[in-house]
Amino acid sequence: MLRIGERKVYDLAASGEVPCIRALGKLLFPRAEITAWLATMRDGPVVPQTPLPAILAGSHDPLLDWALRESGSGLASYYDGSFDGLDRLAKREAQAAALHIRDGDGWNRDSLIARLGAAPVVLIEIAQRQRGLLLRPGLSGIDSFADLRGRRVILRQSSAASQRQFDGLLSQAGLSQEDITPLPTPARTEEELAITLHDGKADAGFGLGALSGLYGLGFTPLLTERFDLAIWRRAWFEPPIQKLAAFLHSPGFKTRAAELGHYDLTGLGQVHHNGPSD
Repeated sequence: MLRIGERKVYDLAASGEVPCIRALGKLLFPRAEITAWLATMRDGPVVPQTPLPAILAGSHDPLLDWALRESGSGLASYYDGSFDGLDRLAKREAQAAALHIRDGDGWNRDSLIARLGAAPVVLIEIAQRQRGLLLRPGLSGIDSFADLRGRRVILRQSSAASQRQFDGLLSQAGLSQEDITPLPTPARTEEELAITLHDGKADAGFGLGALSGLYGLGFTPLLTERFDLAIWRRAWFEPPIQKLAAFLHSPGFKTRAAELGHYDLTGLGQVHHNGPSD
């Protein structure tokens, strides 16, 4: 990447001039941090940055999706999971990404830094939301992951943070996917999962409580997760994100959250990470 020899790389790391991570006897150099470090070495005229596409990527959420339309922000959506959203953010293919990734005792920040390093990205809380087992209409008797044995279950794609949570909780219950009957095709969004259950094609899925009322589904709450937006700082000051941000603090947004239920907006707007300046 730098077109320099290995010896020079070791010298730079030893002197603390280049950002690196020392782990398990190895030196790791996160690409995003090296790119940010190079930017601090800039000399001469500044080349204008390529505009970021007006796209919000990452995790699907029914409340945020509604706000995206109602705000008139002009942002297009590309929902394919939190981890896909991080990748698109890192590649500058989106202005923002919606995330709900479990990081040890917290949410989203560690994964954001691991993927984008010291990039100028802000992590802002949207809501705390309830997640658990959504059940097809009329079904009862599924109160935990242990009760999924032998059941038809609608899964999510591998780039969805909820699928990784699901696999972990299933393992904690002493089960694997061989103990359930997964549908052959995963749901790409939270709403697709809910529709599949509403149509009776599966017995259960790991989804959002906010969709239970909309689709007449049973719901067993299991955890509360933090739902954030990771936004490139320069995109924050552009009209699309500003329109969305203003709408998120409107009475209409709070009313809609109450109608859907299973949301807590107490921390709305709280900044959980603010990357270094460009």
